[in-house]
Amino acid sequence: MSVPSELYEALQKGDRVALARSITLVESRRPEDLRHKQELIELCSARKSTSIRIGISGLPGAGKSTFIEQLGLYLLTEGRRVAVLAVDPSSDRSGGSILGDKTRMELLSTKENAYIRPSPSSGILGGVAEMTREAIIVCEAAGYDVVVVETVGVGQSEFGVHAMTDFFLLLAISGAGDVLQGIKRGIMEMTDAVIVNKADGDRVDAARNTASDIRAALHILAGGSDTRDIPVLTISSLSQEGFDSVWDMILSQIDDARLTGSFDDRRSEQMKSWFESAVQNILRTRLENDENLREVRTQLIEEIEKGTLHPVAGANTYVDAITRENLD
Repeated sequence: MSVPSELYEALQKGDRVALARSITLVESRRPEDLRHKQELIELCSARKSTSIRIGISGLPGAGKSTFIEQLGLYLLTEGRRVAVLAVDPSSDRSGGSILGDKTRMELLSTKENAYIRPSPSSGILGGVAEMTREAIIVCEAAGYDVVVVETVGVGQSEFGVHAMTDFFLLLAISGAGDVLQGIKRGIMEMTDAVIVNKADGDRVDAARNTASDIRAALHILAGGSDTRDIPVLTISSLSQEGFDSVWDMILSQIDDARLTGSFDDRRSEQMKSWFESAVQNILRTRLENDENLREVRTQLIEEIEKGTLHPVAGANTYVDAITRENLD
């Protein structure tokens, strides 16, 4: 593994191998990598970035990967450099990604100014991988000015993506069930736009009707208030229609946010959220790598599995062990 300063220098030159190695480093949970990881993140964070961070969510079957690929291809024609951090569900056995988004974005992955990195969610709630924030910073340091985060697509647990992106986009399709039932209030309170995908062929009218229903549903969820007008657009990933309108809409909202100061406010909230997440990740890593505590945890789990110890009592015993370990 290269030292952080060498990786950072190579990143600034657009070295894709260095980018892959850098993300591998920041995703590492090995104790020997922690210092180098922190140093690299600090180097990358010091670089002023003008990138746009886009989070994309949606139920399985909404065509997220196809939409992202077509959006990425469109952005390349606009002179943008696009990084896609595609978060896959984790395998319970291996802990690795199950789907592998490079195989689902074959055309985009071959483009010089595009980079796709699938990462396992590792059981982390929020629809994002454990080190997605760090990966975003590394991609920005490598010169990618649009970073797209594709989430797992697990419903209301996808709040984490909003805490690390500038624009949160929800992807929907027609014929996916009752609109009011399908739209969760918590997600809609964070959504910046809704895109109805697969508006092609004989589904164009159905997609337009769905978009109209969603607008009505949003109005109901807002209690009839027009204080936050969430755009609802229809597009076709198959025919590549509508992506210019989607990008113009994103840029317009971002520009407005910069003018009002809400863009900087959101970035500040991202940093605070990153702090909270980093505390949890560092604590988890240190606990996992403490041999004494690992033995205590293993013994407690064995007792719980045998039914001789209540899970809450075991948790209290474990926390007491952590406290004694730190006091000593």
